This record gives sequence, structure tokens and C-alpha cells, in this order.
Amino acid sequence: MNSSRFKNDLYVNREIRDLKDMLDSCAELYADKRAYLVKDKPGGPYRAITYRQTKADVDGLGTALMDLGLSGKRVAVIGENRYEWVITYLATVNGTGVIVPLDRELPAGEIANLMERAKVDALVFSSKVERKVKEALSQVSGVEFVISMDAPEHTEASLSLHRLIERGKRLLAEGRRGFVDAVIDADEMRILLFTSGTTGLAKGVMLCHRNICANVYNMSKYVNVRDDCVGLSVLPMHHTYEFTCHIMTAMYQGCAVAICEGLKYIVKNMAEAQATVMLGVPLIFESMHKKVWKKAEASGKADKMRAAVAVSKQLNKLNIKATKKLFKEVHQALGGHMRLMIAGAAAIDPNVVEDFNAMGITMIQGYGMTENSPIIAVNMDRYHKAASAGLPMPGTQVRIIDKDENGVGEIICKGDSVMLGYYDDPEETAKVLIDGWLHTGDYGYFDRDGFLYITGRKKNVIVTKNGKNVFPEEVEFYLGKSDYIKEVIVSGEEDADTGEMIVWADILPNFALIEERHGNLPEAELRRLLKEEIDAANDKMPLYKRVKRFRTRDTEFEKTTTQKIKRYTAK
Repeated sequence: MNSSRFKNDLYVNREIRDLKDMLDSCAELYADKRAYLVKDKPGGPYRAITYRQTKADVDGLGTALMDLGLSGKRVAVIGENRYEWVITYLATVNGTGVIVPLDRELPAGEIANLMERAKVDALVFSSKVERKVKEALSQVSGVEFVISMDAPEHTEASLSLHRLIERGKRLLAEGRRGFVDAVIDADEMRILLFTSGTTGLAKGVMLCHRNICANVYNMSKYVNVRDDCVGLSVLPMHHTYEFTCHIMTAMYQGCAVAICEGLKYIVKNMAEAQATVMLGVPLIFESMHKKVWKKAEASGKADKMRAAVAVSKQLNKLNIKATKKLFKEVHQALGGHMRLMIAGAAAIDPNVVEDFNAMGITMIQGYGMTENSPIIAVNMDRYHKAASAGLPMPGTQVRIIDKDENGVGEIICKGDSVMLGYYDDPEETAKVLIDGWLHTGDYGYFDRDGFLYITGRKKNVIVTKNGKNVFPEEVEFYLGKSDYIKEVIVSGEEDADTGEMIVWADILPNFALIEERHGNLPEAELRRLLKEEIDAANDKMPLYKRVKRFRTRDTEFEKTTTQKIKRYTAK
């Protein structure tokens, strides 16, 4: 169903004051429904955790954290997607202090830097990142408590999360109600999220309960996952796209969330959990799309399927949904129960969206940024356009300013989901928050029906197909540490063979120093030397930020009067 008659026919939802109010109401409304599906061991069966148990565990952990003296303190959490990650988040923000989610892919040095900047008092981690966490902790001071998600008992090195939950439940039984009776200030900073960054460059986005709740409440007017849906959690929880749009929105609507074991287990876990909903980045969905067609080609059914898709697309225009039976093999390849797929974090090929919709699986995409908690616009599940980022979310004003002759300009937005500001950075805050309007730095336009289209990303950022943001200045920071690199500009370019966005570096070598130390090197030897320097810089960054290709130049880059390189005339 994809009809404009649904444009003003929004789903009705209950209002929520804060995330504590949301969890409490969920525990009443959905008490014995499944909230999470988890695995006790890799490859094992899924085990259900109810909403009632989820609240009990949050209350237990929150009570224990307060007993440790962490009221009003900063608690960092790092690890793979798992139930304990969610519990830590809610136990912190719902009465204890401020949660600081960290990207588990970051190098130890960057983790240490962010903990130092955030003034972290406690760290909760999983065993999968234990080695990296220990290295990071050796570089910082002030972290009073280190808590393991996996340790069965307390040790000298770390406390056991599960033992803390048990202790908190005992304290509650004894009448210690400080956590459960805590009054939440919905406008106080309770979430500190760092944008993708390296030393000194990552911005800390300050969010509050009101920000997240407004996003969840209003997004739920467009997208329904109430009817015994099961979501498969694939994207990292430290990202607001996954945590707000999936984990919190699923909880709010009473949808169960199955924790995926990893990217290579997506299809397997889809079938095991009987997943009906999944959020993902373009790379995931485009890979699924390719596999569907590849299988059709191999079986000799591609022509038949192409004809069926073409007919279905015409039926969609008449608001007649393709039957699951017509594309039975496609549905089976995606676990057999998938009904809704939502793409975000980067632009997706509209053909992929159109094909999946034609095959009887509703697929939509949205647009947002961490600074708006994150959704700014999203397609409705009953009214959508494949190439569009969607309609402005209810409760969010979206405007296009400084338009060109085609109506393309900068996207700005205003509403309850707009961040409080950047942590300890009033200058950067003032640049993007003007009279309550968030200036996104992204460019786009509206069509006649009010759908938003994105035409360009932020001024410098490189957005990979899997939704990762690579800020050129960060990569340049590390490359610039080399004595042999005098000037460098980093950019993203599409690989002609794979279609992937890869990181390129344009380098002006320090010819004088190179000649002094190594003599007049031939071109091949010069490139080998520079590649060694690039490799050394790459080792300090996550895989997705690493420079894959580079060019050299003989002259300096064009500069402004203040000696800043003119980035867009650099090549």
C-alpha cells in the first residue's frame, strides 16, 4: 500500500515524558511480551527476555550504580550489540547519570582520548573489546569503576555487571528506592555522543530525554512496528540511528528486538528470529539485492522474475501490493517473515528500494543526523517515494535556505529533537544552532508533494556505502605527522570497479627532506616511501577511515590569504 491518502493519516501513539516514563509504561503495557531475543552462546537458540524482566534488570543495575556513588556521574559503554548494552544505557540515563556510548571499532588511543574528554567515571565493556579497553585505561585517569558485561564474579580488575544487577535487586527489596523514584529532568544533558572523530576533532553531541523521546514519539506516527513485529538489530548501538530508531522505537511500540550475531549471520538470524523488521545501511541492502538477483540468474528464473517485478511495480502504482506467494523464494531468502526494511545513514540506490517494494517487502529510507537525535525526515510506511529521504518528521520544521535556481539549498530544522549543543564547544555550537534552527550543512530540495531529497552531503565529509562518516581533516591530522608529507588533502572518490566510496589522499611530498635523507629517489621509490608513511598513519585509524589510494603533486595547493588550503580547488 502506497497511497497519498495516508499522508495525513498518522498512527496514534501515547505521549511519553522521558525514557524512564517510556520504560515504565512499556513494562505495564507489554509486561509478558518478548522485549529481546538473545543467544547465550554463539550459534545457539534465541532466548526471550520479557519487558517485565527488562525493567527489573534496569532497576537493579541502576540501583547498584547509585549505590557505587555514580549519581550524576559519567558512565561509558563499549561493546558489540547485546542486551547488557541496552540495560547499561537505560540504567544510566533513567536516574544515575550521563551515558557516553563509544564506538568499539576505535583504536585504544582514541577511546582513551574520548574518555578523558568526557570525564568518564565508570566504564562498562564486553569481553570482545577487553584488550583494547585495558590499553585505553592505562592512558587515562579518573575512571573509578570498570564493569564487565561477561565476568561471572567481581575481581580486582573489574566488577561483574550481572552481580551488580543482583545486588541492586536485593537493595530494592530492602527499600532502597533512590533509582526507581528518581525524577528525570527531560531537558538535562543525559547522553553524550561523539561524532566520528580522532584526537581533538570529534564533536560531543549533548542530548537529553526530550530529544530522544520526541524522535521516538513522532517517528512512530509514520512507521508502525506494533503487530507482534520482531526487529533484527544489526547496526552498532552506539549510533543514534540504531539506538533511537530501532532499539528505543521498538521498545516504545512493544516490538521484540533480536540481537544479530554479526553481519555474516544476518540471513541466518533473520530466519531463526522470524524477523519482520530491519534497519540497515545501503551496503547491507544492496548486498541482499545483488544476492537475490544472482540466485535468480543461477536458477534460470531471472527473466521470469524481472517480468513479475515489472508487473508488480505497475500494480503498486494502483496501490495493489504484490503477494508474498508471487515472490516466495525471495521472501524465503530473507528469512521468510521480513515485512519492512528501513535504509539510512547514507543514500541508497532507488532501484533497490523499488525492487524490494515490488517483491512485497516494504522498503523506505530516512534522513537525519546525530545532532537531531537523529531523524529529520523519513518516508511513511504507507506513503513513500523510493528516491526521497521522506517527509519532515511530525514535530520537526524543515526548511531549505539559500536556494539556487533549482530550489536546492541548505537543509535546516527546528524541533524538540534538536541537540542541546556540542560539549565544551560553544563556538561550534553557535555555528550550527542559530535561533533554534539546526543548520545541517547538507543540501537538498522539496518536491511538489513535500518529500525531501538530498543532493549533497556535508561540506567535507566522506560518506561510505556502509554509512560511516570519514572527516578528511581527521585523516589529514595523522598523515600530517609524517616528516615526508608537506601538505595533504583527503577526499572520497568512487572506485570505478566496485562502486564503493574510498578515501584518497593528494600529497605534496617534502622533497627537500626526502632528498636530504634518501637522495634523489625515482618515482617508484618515492611512492614506496610515501606508502610506508600512509600505512603508519592508517594503523592509527579504524579500517573505514584508512587511505586506499594516493596521488603526488609537485606544487603547493592553492591557499587563502590566511594560508588555508582551498579544499575544492585542491586537485
